[in-house]
Amino acid sequence: MLKKKPFLSLLTVVGLSMSLLAGCGSASDAKTASSDSSAAASSKPVSFNFYFTGSQNVKDLWDYLEPMFEKEHPDIDVKMVYIPSGTGAEPTYDRIVAAKKAGKGSGDIDLYEDGIVTVSQGMKDGVWAQLDTKDIPNLSKVNTNTMKDVNNYAIPYRSSAVVLAYDSSKVSNPPKTLDELLTWIKANPEKFAYNDPSTGGSGSSFVQTIVYKDLPEEDIHNSDPAVMEKWSAGFNTLKEIGPFVYGKGIYPKKNQGTLDLLMNGEVSMIPAWSDMVLQQLNEGLLPDTIKMQQITPGFNGGPTYLMVNEASDKKEVINTFLDFVLSPEAQEVIVNKMNGFPGIELSNMSSEVQSKFDGVAEGFRTFNIGDLGTEINKRWQSDVAAQ
Repeated sequence: MLKKKPFLSLLTVVGLSMSLLAGCGSASDAKTASSDSSAAASSKPVSFNFYFTGSQNVKDLWDYLEPMFEKEHPDIDVKMVYIPSGTGAEPTYDRIVAAKKAGKGSGDIDLYEDGIVTVSQGMKDGVWAQLDTKDIPNLSKVNTNTMKDVNNYAIPYRSSAVVLAYDSSKVSNPPKTLDELLTWIKANPEKFAYNDPSTGGSGSSFVQTIVYKDLPEEDIHNSDPAVMEKWSAGFNTLKEIGPFVYGKGIYPKKNQGTLDLLMNGEVSMIPAWSDMVLQQLNEGLLPDTIKMQQITPGFNGGPTYLMVNEASDKKEVINTFLDFVLSPEAQEVIVNKMNGFPGIELSNMSSEVQSKFDGVAEGFRTFNIGDLGTEINKRWQSDVAAQ
C-alpha cells in the first residue's frame, strides 16, 4: 500500500498537469477565437437603408448602380427598398417624421429619393441633413443655383423633361405652343390623355403648366401660399377641357398609364417624360411613329433628389455613396439608362455625352413651388376629377 500511494500520487500529478495544460490551451484557443470573431465583425460591411420611388426604369437603374458601387466599396452594403410609382410614397415619409417626433432615430430609413415637394416638406419638418463638398467632393460638380434652390438639403442626381409625345402617323402638324395644344385637344375629342397628377410626374407637369400658364415667370419658383389665389383661371381651363380628354374625363393612373394608351392607339397625344419615351422606343415597346417635341412655354421637368435623413447614424457611408452617384462614371450610366439629363453639369461629362444634349435642353423649365404641388393635386381632385 505504501508503494502504491506514491504511484497514485504521480498519476494524480500527471493528470492534474495535463488538465492544467488543456485548460491553458482552451483559454488560449478561446482568446484566439474571440480575436478572430472580433476581426470578422470589424470587417463586416456597414449597411444603410435606401428607400426610392419611381417607375420600373428607376428600379432598373439602381439595380445596376448598386453592385457597381459595392464592387468599389465592399465595406458598404446598400439595402434598397423600392416603392413603385403611384403606390404612394407618403407612408415612407410619414415614418421618417414619426420616428423623429418619437425620438426613435431614422426609423430605419437613412437615404430617400423623391421630388421637390418632398424635399420642401422635409426642410420644413427638419428631417433632412444639410450636405456640403467637404463630405461629398463631387457635389462641387452640381449647378450651384440648383443646390441653392434646396439650400443644400438634397442632391439632384438626375433630371428629365416632360414633353409632348404624339403618334406622327395620326398627327402631322403637332402643337408648338400651349395655346395650340389646348385648341388641338378640343378639336380632337378623346384623343388626348394625361394621368392623375398625384400618381405620376407627367400628369402633374401638365396640370402645373396649365395652372401657371398666365402667371409671372417668377411664380414657378415661389412656394408662398399667396400664389394659390392666382390659380382659378388655370383650373377653369382644366375643367373646360375635361369633357374633351380621353373617356370624356378619364385620367389614367401613373405615367405608364397614358403611355399604354398611346402605344395601343387609343389616343394620339400625351404629355410624357422624355426618358420613358426614349427608353420604350429603344426597347421596341412604343411604335417608331411616336415622336416628341417641347412646346412653348415648356412643360416643367426638373431634378429627382436624394435626401439624407438627419437622424441617420450612417452619414459617413451614405456620403461615400452619394459621392459615387455624382461621379462622371455613375452619371454616364444614369444618362444612358434613363435617357435623361445628368445631375452634374454637362461640362464634367465626356464629349460623347455632351453631344447627346446638343439643343435638347431648349425650352426645359424647372418648377420649384415647394409643397404647393400637393395643394394643386388636392384642388385638381375636387375641382377637375370630381366634375
